[in-house]
Amino acid sequence: MDHEALILALQRGKLQLEGQFAAGSNTTFLARISANGETLRVVYKPTRGERPLWDFPTGTLTRREVAAYQVSRLLGWELVPPTVLRRAGPAGGGSVQLFIPHNPEDHFFNFSLADQERLRPVVLLDALINNADRKSGHIFLDAERHIWLIDHGLCFHREDKLRTVLWLFAGTPIPPELLSSLSCFVEQLNPTAPAWLALKKLLRPAEIRAMLRRAQALLAVPVFPMPPTTRRPFPWPPV
Repeated sequence: MDHEALILALQRGKLQLEGQFAAGSNTTFLARISANGETLRVVYKPTRGERPLWDFPTGTLTRREVAAYQVSRLLGWELVPPTVLRRAGPAGGGSVQLFIPHNPEDHFFNFSLADQERLRPVVLLDALINNADRKSGHIFLDAERHIWLIDHGLCFHREDKLRTVLWLFAGTPIPPELLSSLSCFVEQLNPTAPAWLALKKLLRPAEIRAMLRRAQALLAVPVFPMPPTTRRPFPWPPV
């Protein structure tokens, strides 16, 4: 199934629940989608199952999940599984993300040194989208050792909230090829561009502008961020 057909299937296919994930703060289901004679396993997060937070607007986390996927695509990095926003579902509207089969034990804390070295795009993406909850279990490998990232509901805040287990490159130079991707991303973000208009359906304009400022700051001083000293730099729990 090509990308366009996959996105349409996620948006419009018949969605049926298979079970609920026990862990996690927000309601999350494993489900299947039937479309065009094919069946896809997906992760379905209904908006009404979000737990209210003091610092993120209520009912916005599923939209942030979709925005993270779109930003990863704009950067040219296949890091976030295809994710869409559906208006309706068994538990109401919410985000639907393609489920990636993987070994749950194959997460960051168990990565080889060689796999850790491949995480620079992940670190840069998190700095850009201001990920406040990058746990080890949110980073895993599929059967082909491709890196995938999940759980992006706590991203895109205007204030600095980066909390991550990935400080291994802190203070080191950002590779030129990643800076090139970031520069192209910035060029795509202006208030009349398709990328901006697509993100505006998911995020507040002030949040998009804050992301643009973070991108420009990373291009101006091309080193990976250092852990903050005035607040907690790690998520909890770390896995």
